[in-house]
Amino acid sequence: MHEERELTPEVANALADARLFHMFVPRSLGGREVPHPEYLPVVEALGHADASTGWCVNQGAVFMTTSAFLDRRAAERIWDGPRTVIANGPSPTAEARRVPNGYRVTGRWTFSSGFPHATWLAGLAVLANERGERIRGDDGGIVVRHMIFPKSAAIRHDTWHTRGLRATGSYDFEVKDLFVPEESTVWTYGDAVKEPGPLYAYSMVLLFACGFASVALGVARAGLDAFIDFAGGKLPRGDRTRLADKQVVQSQVGAAEMKWRSGRYGLHGAVREVWDRVSATGRFEIGDRVALRGAATHAIHLAKETVDIAYEACGSDAIFERHPIQQRFQDIHTITQHLQGRLAHYETIGQFALGLEPDRQWL
Repeated sequence: MHEERELTPEVANALADARLFHMFVPRSLGGREVPHPEYLPVVEALGHADASTGWCVNQGAVFMTTSAFLDRRAAERIWDGPRTVIANGPSPTAEARRVPNGYRVTGRWTFSSGFPHATWLAGLAVLANERGERIRGDDGGIVVRHMIFPKSAAIRHDTWHTRGLRATGSYDFEVKDLFVPEESTVWTYGDAVKEPGPLYAYSMVLLFACGFASVALGVARAGLDAFIDFAGGKLPRGDRTRLADKQVVQSQVGAAEMKWRSGRYGLHGAVREVWDRVSATGRFEIGDRVALRGAATHAIHLAKETVDIAYEACGSDAIFERHPIQQRFQDIHTITQHLQGRLAHYETIGQFALGLEPDRQWL
């Protein structure tokens, strides 16, 4: 799987048949509509087994919340079976020019995790009128929408050559002058939601954040477990004492355990509190948004610190591909490079705590 840089068809199909990609699809469309607190342990367990698998499931499942905003006829056409998976291109670098009944779309997107096993694609595009002039919103900014179309309409570019999250198959894709009907476009930050569940009051970016933080926690737990197993039988060179019997190692493991537990309990506590409030009120307030952003960002970085402790404690054994800590080290450091792990998110948390208006871009 890692050599091919994507999930094998057997793995992807098994995940789809278990309806893991449909965990956030409304029940009215045949989905599972899993409550947010119950979702996190699932992607954490997948991340513990393999980071790329957990990452792809979270990427696919969270984007499926668009089904609650999409035109019903289009949603029923797209979500016509358990193996429907959408890979998306998140950057608004494409143009969607208005034509009768839809748009003509041209552009190229990057970081489309899960592209190989996807059946549909969604590219975020900047809207333009018939003359090619960009459409502006009330605030003067550009207007964007996700354009959803069959994967067969796109060209894949083989750009995914990494060490971490290697099997996510996060290739580029491109379309040229592709017609996308209006009903197959969506923007969850402006379109009216068509489903009543509390899950669809959330912002998609924070569902992504909490899910990826859970994948990171799964990776960290796997890395720490690998070191604990290793330490029980490892005699350092020139030494007669096992790593597990050394006080410095015991202290390192204790610190790593508490970092991991703090990250996990902080994330799960925030998610449960927010879920209970949103379920009661139907509203996803700014305080809820900041709480999830802070908990997810902090969990990701505590997960990285956990893996780093385990990696360093392994000594030179950790540098070899055969050692189970090596892939976890690569994976967790790739996760922290994602926008969900940006240290700048702490500024947003601080702004809110100080009574200032927080930057809402990633809330």
